[in-house]
Amino acid sequence: MSTPTKKLIIVESPTKARTISKFLGKEYFVESSYGHLRDLPKKKMGIDIENDFQPEYEISDKSKKRANELKRLAKKSDEIILASDEDREGEAIAWHLMQILGLTQVKSQKHALERHRGSKVKSYQRIVFHEITKNAILEALKNPREIDMNLVDAQQARRILDRLVGYELSPFLWKKIRYGLSAGRVQSVTVRLIVEREEEIRKFKEDEYWTIMAKVRKVKSQKSKNPLFAKEGAGGGFENEFEAKLTKINGKAVPKLGIKSKAEAEKIKKELEKADYQIEKITKKEVKKNPLPPFTTSTLQQAANNRLGYSAKQTMMFAQQLYEGINLGDKGSTGLITYMRTDSLNLSKGSLEAAENYITNKFGKEYAERRFFKTKSKGAQEAHEAIRPTDPERNPKSIKKHLDDKQYKLYKLIWQRMIASQMASAVSDLTTIDVAATENENFRSLHRASGSVIKFEGFLKIYPTKSEGAQDFVPLLPKVEEKEKLDLLKVIADQHFTQPPARYTEASLVKKLEEEGIGRPSTYAPTLSTIQDRGYVEKIERRFHPKEIGELVNKLLVEHFPKIVDLKFTAKMEEDLDEIAEGKIKWVPIIKNFYKPFKTNLMQKEEEVNKKDLTEEKTDEVCEKCGSPMIIKLGRFGKFLACGNYPDCKNTKQIGDDGKVEEPETTDEVCEKCGKPMVFKRGRFGKFLGCSGYPDCRNIKAIVKSTGVKCPQCGKGEVVEKKSKKGKVFFACNQYPDCKFALWSKPTGEKCSVCKSLMVFGKGGEGVCSNKECGK
Repeated sequence: MSTPTKKLIIVESPTKARTISKFLGKEYFVESSYGHLRDLPKKKMGIDIENDFQPEYEISDKSKKRANELKRLAKKSDEIILASDEDREGEAIAWHLMQILGLTQVKSQKHALERHRGSKVKSYQRIVFHEITKNAILEALKNPREIDMNLVDAQQARRILDRLVGYELSPFLWKKIRYGLSAGRVQSVTVRLIVEREEEIRKFKEDEYWTIMAKVRKVKSQKSKNPLFAKEGAGGGFENEFEAKLTKINGKAVPKLGIKSKAEAEKIKKELEKADYQIEKITKKEVKKNPLPPFTTSTLQQAANNRLGYSAKQTMMFAQQLYEGINLGDKGSTGLITYMRTDSLNLSKGSLEAAENYITNKFGKEYAERRFFKTKSKGAQEAHEAIRPTDPERNPKSIKKHLDDKQYKLYKLIWQRMIASQMASAVSDLTTIDVAATENENFRSLHRASGSVIKFEGFLKIYPTKSEGAQDFVPLLPKVEEKEKLDLLKVIADQHFTQPPARYTEASLVKKLEEEGIGRPSTYAPTLSTIQDRGYVEKIERRFHPKEIGELVNKLLVEHFPKIVDLKFTAKMEEDLDEIAEGKIKWVPIIKNFYKPFKTNLMQKEEEVNKKDLTEEKTDEVCEKCGSPMIIKLGRFGKFLACGNYPDCKNTKQIGDDGKVEEPETTDEVCEKCGKPMVFKRGRFGKFLGCSGYPDCRNIKAIVKSTGVKCPQCGKGEVVEKKSKKGKVFFACNQYPDCKFALWSKPTGEKCSVCKSLMVFGKGGEGVCSNKECGK
């Protein structure tokens, strides 16, 4: 009787391992490597520059126990199957595992067993899949392949490039600006984009302009019975009233910025108030709107940010959970979406059929339309499918009870987008009415009103959008005929000002990076997190603002290391990495071509760049303590004024957001350590109370911002505003650590009528229950 074959499958995460285990028999052991077991060393560069940039890898201390356990299991197994993700990072993980476990590749299972019996060297098989479903896993096991060394080389090249830049350029920043700074290829370019947008905003000069609307109605108007017009604002309160925008005067078009002053607007308004109005022309046409393609990594991050308010990092975290598997009760751990790092728009034949069946059964055959999408991305190769539900017929409501709120919203978004992509176009009737206003033979103007009515919802039935949703297709315009006379109700002249370009949100920044060819699907989220963690930028009301240190680092890099932050150069490097992954070029020459001029320039700048020139500015201010001139310096928390006689004199002054010196703002509070008055000071997380006797007394206190809401947990304390170590605002009981009650949103002071939990302010300022399970 033959001994049963023992098979070890190794994946990256324990969740993924649990989901896959459910599909396989007892002869399989599915284990996790918990990500990368090997990487470049933390305490040294780990790259042999003289020997073709060969990397030196080591197993981290936290991974040694896991590596030893996998070695033990590998010795007991007859077959070892490497099943990490099919992208560059996943391929590199599989290759590192092969190295750590001392494996060699053998395709044939029979050959693998024979080799195992006669050799100490174990063989492996490499399998890949794009969704964690039973069919996908079983199909992958039938079709093993070798490790793709082109993908491994591309991952190694990126890692080595980033290490060379970071390890050589970061110490330069420490010497020339401040210790603890870092530089990186993609992160530095991203900071540059944010800084340059801020410079555009500062240089922007607003222009005044006016728009003029004529509010008119049919001569015989009647009160509307249509509920859409029941309230003022939907159509002026009357179905027969509408507004038309001034577009032409005496045959000449009025451009957007054509009317530049109030005097000019008033002059035109007076002429229009004396004019006679009639319908000049009516144009009707049918308009079709096609659905968007299913999600890629980039478009998912953009949509999740715009619609759900998720950061790129949050989006990828929740998507990873949905991909690796969610416990669906009786069905066990189930992968709900396909692989979420992709720039492909392809959909499998099976998913197209399933989507068509769902749409036909739910809405009718006329709503279904099979569509195929082609990616426009140059390097689209990370996976073979777009992000989609593993089972398109599994609608979000059917599994809502098994998901937390954030997982549910993201799954719903992915499901809606994929289903909508296979639906018919939305059809609407667009009506344009041109209204002529004639005052005399010397003055004739033209006004235009447009409205649309939806005829067929199509994909909007399942994926409404702000610009395409059914709520936008309302019958705003009355039924009129050409040459019909109109009554003028009033002429409305409104003042406007041109607006500067908007600061980047996470969504618009990811879109910009993708357009410029900077980074790839796996890099967007970590890049945006890094530039915030490093303190180069901050998010205020969901938009990126550069910090002083970010602007200074960017200035230094632009002036002295222009290639590092050049968009085209960085994009070309990404294309080179893509070509390495495709086996078209070798990685060593790419690194050499980059490193030699980079190192030469770095050595030159070591001599040329002076720290004081970057971080200090002379002023006319005189130190009141010793009479020496004061200088502006850059510290951890921004610019400040310091005595030039430092360290003999340590006098400093704060500089406000307006760039002016701030005199210490005294308080009524007295320092309990030395008795001197406490003053307001500014630190990393904003203002705090510090002793005016500094540096002799270093006593500090936080400024407590009370919400006036009693703590519902202990009943003694008050809920106050606090900040986490990363600067994120939250609200907690002031009796901590005795009471650990905390909320991420500000409480309103009211209690939920259903569960009696505290109500908090939601996104739009409305009150929502703080208890997620309540959902009120």
